[in-house]
Amino acid sequence: MSNLLNQRCKALEGGTAMNPEAIRDHLAQVSGWHLSSGAIEKTFNFRNYHETLGFVNALGWIANTEDHHPELRVFYDRCVVRFDTHSVGGISINDFICAAKADALVAFVA
Repeated sequence: MSNLLNQRCKALEGGTAMNPEAIRDHLAQVSGWHLSSGAIEKTFNFRNYHETLGFVNALGWIANTEDHHPELRVFYDRCVVRFDTHSVGGISINDFICAAKADALVAFVA
């Protein structure tokens, strides 16, 4: 995962989505993420709404910095994060870069 943490998202206009083998290989590098209807997804659990919002706000800052924005479902004690890359019509390396960065946030907000 450290390799993914050190990478930055790149514009992928006109690129192609990852193949299933590459997706499986990358899923092995990010704990708890799974394939869900053409995207990667993970539920992050927290003790309360304050922690959940702290995570959401920090992830929003990272997403804006990387110019790669997830779909978020926010609840009192959890947030479901979902990444896919619309410009390639599927999953890309950018999704895994941001997934690794989302995982790294948890230590700071929980």
